[in-house]
Amino acid sequence: MKIDFILNGKKISIECPPFKLLIDILRIDFKLTGTKKGCGKGECGACHVLLNEMLVNSCLIPAFMLKGKKVTTIEGFSRSKQFIDIEEAFMKFHTVRCGFCTPGLVMSTEALLSKKQNPTNEEIKKALAGNICHCNSYKSIIDAVLYAASIRGKKKYARKGL
Repeated sequence: MKIDFILNGKKISIECPPFKLLIDILRIDFKLTGTKKGCGKGECGACHVLLNEMLVNSCLIPAFMLKGKKVTTIEGFSRSKQFIDIEEAFMKFHTVRCGFCTPGLVMSTEALLSKKQNPTNEEIKKALAGNICHCNSYKSIIDAVLYAASIRGKKKYARKGL
């Protein structure tokens, strides 16, 4: 099946089985290994990407659902201005340890902050609930998201470029 979609701002055309999973398309076909393959059940958050600017588990998205859609991975998002605030916050609060969950946490943070400029602790906890991290304190992750929101709140970004 031929599937046309936008990947990190580029028009893509791929020939693949309709039920091939997005995680495998990203990692195998496009060598975008920043998106991690974790549980394979949509429970750990390691494979989070944005699909039409909505957070999804790429391990649950079959190829046929990509037709005409826009996919943003951590590699694509890391080229945006919005990424810099999240990166700064994650570094300041030492939220990066082994790094396996970090791309999913970053994408979850962006999904939240793109919709909610000043999230509460409860909103952050809910937004991050689909991410499992074994190396770090969730308090430091929540603090990092709050900090990212505060510095982003001082800036104006156009959503273009994602």
